[in-house]
Amino acid sequence: MSVNSLKPASRNIVLFAVILLGAALIAGCPAAPSKKAIGVSLLTLENPFFKVIGDNITAEGRKHGYETIVLSADKDVAKQGNQVKDFIVRRVSAIVLSPCESRSIVPVIQEANAAGIPVFTVDIPCREPGVKIACQIATDNYEGGKEAGKAMIEALGERGGKVAVLHFPQAESCRLRVKGFREVIDDYNLKAAAKIAIVYEQDGGGAKDQGYKKAEDALQANPDLRGIFAINDPSALGARAAVENAKREKDVVIIGFDGQPEGKQAIKEGKIYADPIQFPDRMGIEVVNAIVKHSRGEELPEELLIPTSLYRKADAEKDPGLK
Repeated sequence: MSVNSLKPASRNIVLFAVILLGAALIAGCPAAPSKKAIGVSLLTLENPFFKVIGDNITAEGRKHGYETIVLSADKDVAKQGNQVKDFIVRRVSAIVLSPCESRSIVPVIQEANAAGIPVFTVDIPCREPGVKIACQIATDNYEGGKEAGKAMIEALGERGGKVAVLHFPQAESCRLRVKGFREVIDDYNLKAAAKIAIVYEQDGGGAKDQGYKKAEDALQANPDLRGIFAINDPSALGARAAVENAKREKDVVIIGFDGQPEGKQAIKEGKIYADPIQFPDRMGIEVVNAIVKHSRGEELPEELLIPTSLYRKADAEKDPGLK
């Protein structure tokens, strides 16, 4: 018997019941996202390096029909955890993280794993037990650190001398850079007549202001300091400002890391000697490619490493993107 065959009053009661049942079903089920979405929580968007990653995830994701939500964790583990929880509630298709601190982010990654949302890490890995990472996309930071060590040896010449390291030890990527740098210096010292001594290593915060302060401390503690290795361009630029303030720019060479436009410009101007440069644009593109492959059921490597390239003044002088 159809609804239309009922008397008007009965028909209204049936229709009302159908409406109530539909509303109850909708209320009991989480709303599906209107389109495919990628939730992205990056270490900080104050650093142009991460902004380039985010911008390229957005642009490449759009080509594949993904909406992207790119957020800055501002180096705050709790804030990043809340961002990931929100992505889970939104039922995004994939989550991309550059973890503020790999150990502390484990519980919320486990929540995403339990919800069946694939998690990808970019630049900074999470290798902790008990979590499933679909793929890690990063610079080959260890080899990049070795390139930085070679650049320091080249810049100091046969005289050797004392050097300082401006670290950011909470990030595994930076730990790998410093590890590679130290290994090259140690190998050099086995056969060199004039040694290179790492006399100072402190957390420069990966930021210009903190890099300035730590470089200032290093210069005051070591009046004969000859070199500074900074784990990224912002801290290298802060170190350069401290060297200039101390009027030591003719005595102290700086090796940075990243290849951000401001860092490249400083290399062209002779303020920084060299950078092992990264390719954050490619990292953003490769993350999306990995997400697309995963969605198709294709097998992914555990880690995709993108090599650095050592960038010196001669490279900067031929760079059409610089002034």
